[in-house]
Amino acid sequence: MTTKIVLPGRGVRLALTAALLMLGTTPLRAEAIKVTIDNFTFTPAEVTVKVGDTVTWTNHDDIPHTVVSAGKYRSKALDTDDSFSFTFAASGDYKYFCSLHPHMTGMVKVE
Repeated sequence: MTTKIVLPGRGVRLALTAALLMLGTTPLRAEAIKVTIDNFTFTPAEVTVKVGDTVTWTNHDDIPHTVVSAGKYRSKALDTDDSFSFTFAASGDYKYFCSLHPHMTGMVKVE
């Protein structure tokens, strides 16, 4: 006994293949999150991001600031309009501060 398999037409196969590729292998896009430093404040003071997202801090004050999360990341002194970026590879809460002005604090929550 022979079983005959009937495949859909070429157009249908191409459409199905394209749909499967779009569903199964489309890479997720990482987000770029911006935090400003102005008037001795990180704004927003807290951000929630996904693993793989990048946060960029930009200093708009007329004096230097840093972005430091103990044991995780540390920027150089950022002059006016300088930026520092960090890509978060693991979930968790990342408290940070300015080492030149320790009262300046912020938080990145990574899900």
